[in-house]
Amino acid sequence: MNQIDLKNRSAIVTGGARGIGFAISTRLLQSGASVSLWDVDAAALADAAEELKLLGNVHTAVVNVTSAESTGAAAADTAQALGKLDILVNNAGIAGSNAKVWETDPAEWRRVLDINLNGPFHCCRAVIPHLLRNGYGRIVNIASIAGKEGNPNAAHFSASKAGVVALTKSLGKELATSNVIVNCITPAVIATDILKQMSQTHIDYMLSKIPMGRFGKTEEAAALVAWLCSEDCSFSTGAVFDLSGGRATY
Repeated sequence: MNQIDLKNRSAIVTGGARGIGFAISTRLLQSGASVSLWDVDAAALADAAEELKLLGNVHTAVVNVTSAESTGAAAADTAQALGKLDILVNNAGIAGSNAKVWETDPAEWRRVLDINLNGPFHCCRAVIPHLLRNGYGRIVNIASIAGKEGNPNAAHFSASKAGVVALTKSLGKELATSNVIVNCITPAVIATDILKQMSQTHIDYMLSKIPMGRFGKTEEAAALVAWLCSEDCSFSTGAVFDLSGGRATY
């Protein structure tokens, strides 16, 4: 593992209790950061914190990312607990069920958009004032290759992640002179429990689109995110970083 210096940095990772979020939290801790895990699942948070505290300073907050009140309170609590906020990784998200657009339940459409797109908006809105006060910050949004290409039978997920890409580009421009850097990554499928939300047909379709012939690993996502959270990433903002095994390199 290449060492990335995040010493004396304080990071928030949403959806940090499992999957990609857990891997990102692990890598940030290994790099010297203090990490606050934000998740809606209190039991999973407790289990994750118990394991991760062996690596460094871990804080937890039970947060509903679809709520401005919840994210605002969590940001204030986390800033007080960690002393300051430097890094926000918007990772929390869901895949949703697979269906054609005209067969998708409107409630399911709203649920996916609310968590995957409104969630990062609420978190950015709550955390950015803290970063601006510091005069330093790094925001990394976890989008998806689906946001670039659109996956059939997953229009709600694809649309939400396309929105995350656009949010990243807009926010990067808004903050370009503030020393708060905003980027996103667009993974193809990463092998996590999120696959349990998808049909086998959809999983097979996505695998068939990856030239490397395999799914990504959580530690590969974590390595890219850790660099984007570092001071070494200083002249890229509003950018989209591919993590798709060659599926879409634009």
